[in-house]
Amino acid sequence: MEEARGRMTKDGIRIYETADFEGMRAAGLAAARILDEVAALVAPGVTTGALDDFIRNRVVELGTTSATIGYRGYKHASCISVNHVVCHGIPGDKVLKDGDILNIDVTVILDGWYGDSSRMYVAGALSRKAERLIQVTHDALMIGIEQVRPGNTFGDIGFAIQQFVEGHRMSVVRDFCGHGLGRVFHAPPNVLHYGRKGSGPVLEEGMFFTIEPMVNLGRPETKVLADDWTAVTRDKSLSAQFEHSVGVTAEGCEIFTLSPADRFHPTWG
Repeated sequence: MEEARGRMTKDGIRIYETADFEGMRAAGLAAARILDEVAALVAPGVTTGALDDFIRNRVVELGTTSATIGYRGYKHASCISVNHVVCHGIPGDKVLKDGDILNIDVTVILDGWYGDSSRMYVAGALSRKAERLIQVTHDALMIGIEQVRPGNTFGDIGFAIQQFVEGHRMSVVRDFCGHGLGRVFHAPPNVLHYGRKGSGPVLEEGMFFTIEPMVNLGRPETKVLADDWTAVTRDKSLSAQFEHSVGVTAEGCEIFTLSPADRFHPTWG
């Protein structure tokens, strides 16, 4: 694999070159296309394993590679987290019920570049409380992205997300965060979804990373189940998450994982 170009900051964050944005656009588009297409299959009576089978096949058909299959022993092309599962839900025999909400997280590799994104889906009718949670989580991500520009800090991103979420009497998960990526799956920095204005490393043009807030209707505490992957809310409250891969530009931010069909939000609007 071609070595990553660019330089490293004192915080260990890689600064990519302008030419590298094209690779991230292509990888991000592939991940977003898969998440667009799987939406038509999400319905009561469908298993999470069937959704993952579709994703696995599309990863191959698009000429990409799954970043999650084989990662630390993981065997699936997606993580599918239903209701009170915060993240890293393992696809399998679970049958979706009417009103279930779920996050589907897909990461693909294309020509050595990683495209990583997740979004929320609804099986059947959407309850009012779930609708509110999904909307707040979606808006929190976009508010965080608005802070991405040279000269701001990663603390500015976390602060904006935390203030917005807690203003709606919901909580931000502390146990998981966004991350750097590019020609690797996970790299510095840790992108926290809470924090203080002006804290953390300063954003520079050429940084690539994910922002992926997890928001709970109840308290923020989580626990990991015995499978060593599945993270759930300790109080069994509903949880939601949205994730984009982004790059810092001279003017602000480029989102690499925008939905080509405008289906990033489960209401497709």
